[in-house]
Amino acid sequence: MIGKSPEFLYIGFILPTLFALTLVGEGIYKISKNEEGFFTFILGIFFLVGVIAGYFFLFLQ
Repeated sequence: MIGKSPEFLYIGFILPTLFALTLVGEGIYKISKNEEGFFTFILGIFFLVGVIAGYFFLFLQ
């Protein structure tokens, strides 16, 4: 499987991005309900940063 094939793009970037956005959304929802949601929100941000960094390292060389 070539690194820039659509399968790698889907598995390596789109699914983790959706997971990170789910964590961010859940964190925002919990924060808005005055519950403990800061950890979930920060974890989602870290996942997004990791996906973006991975994109830059793989595709912008």
